[in-house]
Amino acid sequence: MTMKVLGFAAQSATDALAPFRFERRDPRPDDVEIEILYCGVCHSDLHMARNDWGWTFYPVVPGHEIIGRVLGVGADVTRFKVGEHVGIGCMVDSCQHCSACEQGLEQYCEEGHTLTYGSKDRHDGMMTYGGYSEKIVASDKFVVKVPAGLNLAGAAPLLCAGITTWSPLRHWQVGPGSKVAIVGLGGLGHMGIKLARALGAEVTLFSRSPGKEADARRLGADHIVLSTDEAQMRAARNHFDLIIDTVPYQHDVNPYLPTLSLNGTLVLVGLVGDLAPTLSTVPLILGRKAVAGSVIGGIAETQEMLDFCGQHGITSEIEVIKMQEINAAYERMQKSDVKYRFVIDMASLKA
Repeated sequence: MTMKVLGFAAQSATDALAPFRFERRDPRPDDVEIEILYCGVCHSDLHMARNDWGWTFYPVVPGHEIIGRVLGVGADVTRFKVGEHVGIGCMVDSCQHCSACEQGLEQYCEEGHTLTYGSKDRHDGMMTYGGYSEKIVASDKFVVKVPAGLNLAGAAPLLCAGITTWSPLRHWQVGPGSKVAIVGLGGLGHMGIKLARALGAEVTLFSRSPGKEADARRLGADHIVLSTDEAQMRAARNHFDLIIDTVPYQHDVNPYLPTLSLNGTLVLVGLVGDLAPTLSTVPLILGRKAVAGSVIGGIAETQEMLDFCGQHGITSEIEVIKMQEINAAYERMQKSDVKYRFVIDMASLKA
């Protein structure tokens, strides 16, 4: 059995997104059926729609920053009730038995996690379709509760941009006294600043643009370092315990390595692909420094992050758009013309 759903899809790498009717499965015993209220717009949505990574299956319905209301639950579901506000992020399933899954790190599932869109369901082989749509059905293990009081539209990007920066902050044990730098002030970067500051860290923004200082300070940055200014970069040497690099395209990370403290780590969260140019090992060897990678976060981490945001009143800085404005939003996003995340009001889908 299936249900008919209206969404917006790309039919090819060159097509604009347009209305698309498709089928979702009827709920299984462990499923939650959710009416989608808001969906954030991630750079990954654009990359997938245009097949920039070479693995898109068409038609594709993007969207993995989903906030909605529970419409129904399967017979085995006890954690959720009809009417509750919930979220779904980048994953809707994993093997549940490998070493990573047993640690609650489903994003590193050794058999491969099932993406919210653009993946094959591991049980019935149906393609997964994302949050640019009326409703979604997913296993309760991959649904999270939205704390009361959080602005629902502003909470949507927490499901990707928020957890992508929260996970490394937690893994590298950031807290009071930590010195953290964020590279890039975009959808991910602005969340990194907010979360690191709320955890008690001293926060610095690395930026190539001098005009971002006022906004960075408003978001919680203590310092701004212009990465194009050699004197400022020299003054920042041996300072940071953790640098979170949110830049989503190829760039040179070598200038940042001398700014890491002894045992410091630069973690890449934005780039999918090859790092260029060659990585210099000299500052790594001379300071036991590291370059690492991290991707989204596990479901337990995601719930922890949402609860933390609920306690501290943290949401994303957003611009709400109608579903029909998505193609224009993609064009603006490519020009970094948004502060700092588009969120679709899904009520507009039927307008």
